[in-house]
Amino acid sequence: MFKIIAQHDDFIVVDKAPGVNFHDEGEQGSGLFSLVKASLNVDNLFPVHRLDKMTSGLIIFAKSLQSAQQFGQLFEQHHIEKYYLAISDKKPIKKQGLIKGDMSKSRRGSWKLLRSQKNPAISQFLSFSVAPKIRLFLLKPHTGKTHQLRVALNSLSAPILGDNQYAGSESDRGYLHAFALRFSYQGEEFEFVVKPKYGELFTQPEMQDEMTKLLEPWQLNWPKL
Repeated sequence: MFKIIAQHDDFIVVDKAPGVNFHDEGEQGSGLFSLVKASLNVDNLFPVHRLDKMTSGLIIFAKSLQSAQQFGQLFEQHHIEKYYLAISDKKPIKKQGLIKGDMSKSRRGSWKLLRSQKNPAISQFLSFSVAPKIRLFLLKPHTGKTHQLRVALNSLSAPILGDNQYAGSESDRGYLHAFALRFSYQGEEFEFVVKPKYGELFTQPEMQDEMTKLLEPWQLNWPKL
């Protein structure tokens, strides 16, 4: 379900498995938040951001209200760098660049990207051909809109493999992973990077080799904002 990656006096960092909802799902079982609280045997734990059910990877929990408020400010001011990995089996209309536009609700809980720029979702991306019809994406969101990266790749005609809501394709998982976090907290610099451990395509040797080249994503040559 999850693995604790780092423990700090004020926060923990967890590697979430795919298919785990953040909140409890009634008869379907406990969500990630409840599972982490139970594992730590604590009464107080504060979520500071979330991941979709299909998304695996890094997520932060604060241990106090004060630290939760500090992380809230860091996220609001875009001082936490986030990097994601995704796989698509479709050819994108461009291989790297900037995806920017307002988002609006569409059908059945989906969202769509608009051309307007009033309060846009902003994402940078790079992509790499790993195998025939299989492309790895490295994404850096600069905003935190609902379904932002899923909608962004769908707008490139390269929806995320296994994302039933946008791709309509069946797979062993939704291929989106929260890969890296980088931030400064109370004057100390933190970097966390975790390669995905679940998914047939994510664990193939050639895919793992490609991801190894990306272990310091903040050092890469990103497209201009």
